[in-house]
Amino acid sequence: MASERIKSEDVPPPGEAIHLPGPSYLPVILAAGSTIALVGVVINWWIFGFGVALTVLTIARWAASTRRDIAELPLEHTH
Repeated sequence: MASERIKSEDVPPPGEAIHLPGPSYLPVILAAGSTIALVGVVINWWIFGFGVALTVLTIARWAASTRRDIAELPLEHTH
């Protein structure tokens, strides 16, 4: 019946905890770097080089951040 109240003993315990990464500005910088690189292909090779360097550095920093984040998880979450 809809009028019955659910007791806390009737509710199963919550399942596995969900891990979400924290907020980051790196996706925006990655998009800007790749856009600068694409514009640089048409305009000037210096601009292209700057865009590629920005993109590569951002990917490296993002990968390092993700590795640190995963290393902090309990072992049962890393499989």
